[in-house]
Amino acid sequence: MAKIPDILRKTLAAAALLAGTQMVLARPVLAAGSAAAAWTANDDDSLLLDVRSGKWRVGDGVRGYQIPGGVCVDLADTIIALDIPLRLDKKSRRATGWLFAENRTITIDRDQNIVQIVNKSSSLAMGDIYDTPEGWCVNTKTLASWLAVEVIPDLANSVLVLKSETKLPFELAEERKERAGKLKPKAKFDLAKLPQGGEAYQLWRMPSVDVVASTGVQKNKLRGATFDARYEVYASGEVAGASFDARLSSNRSAVPENLRLRVYRTDPGAKLLGPLQATHFAIGDVSTESTSLGSSNSIGRGAYLTNRPIERPENFDRTSFRGELPDGWDAELYRNDQLLGFSQSRGDGRYEFLDIPLLFGQNRMEVVLYGPQGQIRRDVRMIPVGLDSIPPRETYYWAGMLDSGRDLIDFGNRNVVNNQGWRGGFGLERGINARTSVAASFSSVMFGGVRRQFLEGAIRRSLGPALAELTAASDFRGGYAARLQALGQFGETRFSMEAVALQNGYQSERYARDLRRSYAASVDQNLRIGKTHIPVRAEALFQQFSGGRNTFEASASTSFNINRLSVATGIIWQEQNLGSRIGSPPTVEASLRLSGRMGRVRLRGETRYALTNDTGFGDTILTAELRTSEKSEWRADFGYNPQGKRGRLSMGHTRKFKKFALTGQIEAATDGGMAAGLNLAFSIGPDPRGGFRVTADKLASSGQVLAVVYHDRNGDGVRQADEPTEKSVELTAGVSGEGPPTDAKGASFIDNLQPFKPILIGIDATTLPDPFMQPAQPGIVITPRPGVPQIIELALVSAGEISGTLQQGDGKPVSGVDIELLDKNGNAIKTARSEYDGYFLFESVPYGKYAMRISTLAANIVGIEPRLSQIATLSGAMSVADLGIIVVKAAPRIASAAAPPK
Repeated sequence: MAKIPDILRKTLAAAALLAGTQMVLARPVLAAGSAAAAWTANDDDSLLLDVRSGKWRVGDGVRGYQIPGGVCVDLADTIIALDIPLRLDKKSRRATGWLFAENRTITIDRDQNIVQIVNKSSSLAMGDIYDTPEGWCVNTKTLASWLAVEVIPDLANSVLVLKSETKLPFELAEERKERAGKLKPKAKFDLAKLPQGGEAYQLWRMPSVDVVASTGVQKNKLRGATFDARYEVYASGEVAGASFDARLSSNRSAVPENLRLRVYRTDPGAKLLGPLQATHFAIGDVSTESTSLGSSNSIGRGAYLTNRPIERPENFDRTSFRGELPDGWDAELYRNDQLLGFSQSRGDGRYEFLDIPLLFGQNRMEVVLYGPQGQIRRDVRMIPVGLDSIPPRETYYWAGMLDSGRDLIDFGNRNVVNNQGWRGGFGLERGINARTSVAASFSSVMFGGVRRQFLEGAIRRSLGPALAELTAASDFRGGYAARLQALGQFGETRFSMEAVALQNGYQSERYARDLRRSYAASVDQNLRIGKTHIPVRAEALFQQFSGGRNTFEASASTSFNINRLSVATGIIWQEQNLGSRIGSPPTVEASLRLSGRMGRVRLRGETRYALTNDTGFGDTILTAELRTSEKSEWRADFGYNPQGKRGRLSMGHTRKFKKFALTGQIEAATDGGMAAGLNLAFSIGPDPRGGFRVTADKLASSGQVLAVVYHDRNGDGVRQADEPTEKSVELTAGVSGEGPPTDAKGASFIDNLQPFKPILIGIDATTLPDPFMQPAQPGIVITPRPGVPQIIELALVSAGEISGTLQQGDGKPVSGVDIELLDKNGNAIKTARSEYDGYFLFESVPYGKYAMRISTLAANIVGIEPRLSQIATLSGAMSVADLGIIVVKAAPRIASAAAPPK
């Protein structure tokens, strides 16, 4: 909508227009009937009305008059304001066109005294139209009948209000503009400076529980027909002032098989355990850190403690990802939007992406989880590698001990294969300065049936656009190892190099048995093809083993997008020399991964193909999903196993209800096997308003917030018993998230929030029905905890307008500069641009006291001081603050001394 100047400027403009028009139109005022001729247009009856429809301001206003028994408005102004395709011909005294729809034509004939809308004609009644100096002035009641909308003149507020049961064309156009505006980069907030909210830890908090139960029938040649019934229960809540989560799963006979339990606390601000300043500690089901030359990442029952930043990688050049993966779910891993890995549920309820290489610079790592009922969950971590990754004058530590491969309780079904015995270790890292850090670690593990201890030390140094680390290790058995690793970037080319030497029988989990030398290098490059960037990665690895054996491996991979389909391809060459000039033929294998959409179908999967032997395709997985509605989805899975030469195809349908989701599936295989099953998924969690709520969404593994929107009438920021809530208001969660509209009680649940990451919950002001009511603040920052519903209250306050005119000291207007409106905390909440005459206007400003400043860039260009001395106050007694003329100060200039002549 066009910007509306203040009433004074409009009145002066209207008066000037009126004076000029009176010279042209000299005939007396007439009406459609003789009784109306008694009324004469005069300045005392003249009006200038703002036009509003819902939350929108329409046009630049319309002129009108008070008439006997009502109000009339100028038809030409109305046509322009509402963008109605109606042609008004004053000479022929006719108007033709249509009203909001091409099939709703209208003809107004003043000489014939008729109006025809589509095929219905009627006579113009007395008082329908008045001739005024401006033109045709139409009675608002008559105008309402023509437009088929309510037209309500509010003279107290100088507003002409339009009300319609359906959205009018100009409203739809403004909504499209608004949606397009949301695609632009949004303002960045310093979350630490915004209002903070959150729930204190409690001695006991009822957990949220996710339940997945499945049953089915299978038939194959080996086992015949069998009946399976399985369940998996995942719960999270609070106990003894800490968070806890638990996973109980059964075997195929519905008998409990294992129980994992973890009690932990996570605080990105490093305020746990007093002087230890920990960021995370856990007891129960935990994982430990890996080291460069000794122990690998492992998981089991034990304890872990660290003060390392939550998103800091285990090693500066690589990291690992583990998490919960319920039965029937899939996981994908992306680095900088490049698809790296794909994992399906494997029975233990976890996904693992181990030793993922990192690139120099910023690494945006994203794990995407896909559920069988169409759920999609994303976990994003930003991992910098470079100068910023070295903390100067800070010390990080970690310590852990666990029984590797063992769940806390296994109900007698101990998995001997996965159990690797007890292990433990600790590590320290110290930033010497902005470019140098040192580290040391000790670990004790069971490896090859023998307990081994490793002592490692490392020094890391930033060298221009590169980062290098030298590590040395001893196994206390006379063996030692050394490793040199470097990451860097030149232009758009990123590289990595590694050299490892193992001596005197040194053996560890990090490297293959009997390895003695290893050399690796990789290059990542973005290729430009037109406007498209295609990342390409090339790697080479040479290894020497005891006995003269050596291997060489080379690979190349790339990823690209085809419309909305992400495709990752790769090829790997492997060659082995057994010594004594005996070599084996090389093997070449190609791989293909894809994920994304093709039309309405979401696809994901991977396959491998051997190019140098008769193996052909390796394990192949392909999943296709078609969502036919918000509550219905179809899914097809295809798989091929080359060892058993077995192909399988399954079809399933998911129906999502409000409180649960139900999936039915059938499967057939090429070996004659058949299966059919039914899957039920739901979550139950505490409702902070009392009782429980049951939903089809996952509650236990993510954060949730209950936001209540209310009208803060007294502006104290605290909800009183008599302050009403607001329904049908949409909420925002972070930069791009959103929640459902508030219900009749002004409340809305926002689920699926990423745990332990601060997020701003606010009100989408564009959904407010009243433009004179605005959010009292940008929002409230919370740090979600899994399974714990937090309550926040978001206040709406009445709003007004602030206007003024910027001038320089010599009276020249200051035009085209951006002016920022500052709240009591000094945060810029709105921006307006001065017009050609220096006039500016801030609309929909919540009641309160505000300062202003000119943006730094604009002030430097014009040569004026940014700060403005005027203070604007809006309240119920003064909803419009006109600051008048504001004289800006010239910026001081520092004269430079001229060089003396030679």
